[in-house]
Amino acid sequence: MFGADVHPDGSAAFPVGETVVSRIFREEYGRSVASLIRAFGDIDAAEDAVQEAFAVALRKWPGDGLPPNPGGWITTTARNLAIDRQRREARGRELLREVAVLLPQKDDPGTAKEVGAVEDDRLRLIFTCCHPALSTEAQVALTLRLLGGLSTEEVARSFVVAEATMAQRIVRAKRKIKAARIPYRIPEVHELPDRLRPVLAVVYLLYNAGPPTPAEPDLRRQAIRLARVLSTLMPNEPEVAGLLALLLLTESRRASRSRPDGSLVLLGEQDRTRWDRALIEEGQAIVRRYRRHGPPGPYMLQAAINAVHADAATVQQTDWSQIVALYDQLFAVSPTPVVALNRAIAIGEVQGPTAALRLVNELDLGDYYPFHATRADLLWRLGRADEAAAAYERAAALAPTKAERDFLKLGGRADVIKEAGR
Repeated sequence: MFGADVHPDGSAAFPVGETVVSRIFREEYGRSVASLIRAFGDIDAAEDAVQEAFAVALRKWPGDGLPPNPGGWITTTARNLAIDRQRREARGRELLREVAVLLPQKDDPGTAKEVGAVEDDRLRLIFTCCHPALSTEAQVALTLRLLGGLSTEEVARSFVVAEATMAQRIVRAKRKIKAARIPYRIPEVHELPDRLRPVLAVVYLLYNAGPPTPAEPDLRRQAIRLARVLSTLMPNEPEVAGLLALLLLTESRRASRSRPDGSLVLLGEQDRTRWDRALIEEGQAIVRRYRRHGPPGPYMLQAAINAVHADAATVQQTDWSQIVALYDQLFAVSPTPVVALNRAIAIGEVQGPTAALRLVNELDLGDYYPFHATRADLLWRLGRADEAAAAYERAAALAPTKAERDFLKLGGRADVIKEAGR
């Protein structure tokens, strides 16, 4: 290992900085929290113990080196911290006896394995958080917070709501779980379909959640992995397959969606030779296989739209009429303003910018930056330069990341448009 020293326990004796710990936090937080919730039945206690374990890791790992199994180290440390805290509290004595039966001791290298329909602890946590007693918004928000270790700010950004609003939503969800004594158990097989919609939403948001950071690929990989496990668990659910196909097809374009400087590249400008053909073929095969299973749902329709894009060697060869037809079906089952916006964009490719702009202007999406970016592009194509510049400026002001803001400005694109219109 390039001359690095190794500790007797097998851990690498190289410096471990905050970046490494942050990456492991993203990878292992949900697994550890899920394990402790299963054992202790208390969300706040589990979160506190895992966060404290990571604080210990920040103190110890830089000097001691990375342990052979960082996730196991965090879970074990968090478990021991939680048990120590329970020992200090008289009300925890009864729980300690129960936990001692469920969990391996400190010197036991094995791990307890739960038998049931959902064997993966993180999937188990998703399903238990998606209890019918909670609203859909609370189910998704709470699971994103617990599973992925996302901050309240990041969860709020995923929902396009204020951070304070999301914080209250998460607190209320935790209180309801405690007050209603919602059990942390694996749903029975017959219960799984009723829990499916919010679970799929969690996995989808997990793929798209958080700002662009070195940890982002870990979140995407975790979401795809969870979608694969769900697909194996529920092979007869087309929407589970649709979500997996959608994530695979979206991920297939990842390498071409940004430049080395981090700036964004639009679909029409992407180098399609960099698209991952293996992911495309897998995603398209899923779409072909499941489209015959009755009327498609929202995830399968979105996957089908992405499959059509992936069929075209160039943007000019895209079958936009087929994409419009798919968006018509999607809007029929999911009539949201965002779907309507994307449908209008596709219609613009078939009928022209005037038809698209008429549809876009009917939408109430004033705080949604892609709405203003779409209007700007359509206005620019219609030669209305000053209006386009104002729309680009509004979009840039609302964009959540620097890469998106820089793209919308394009080195002063709004100013260039203004000059071109004079």
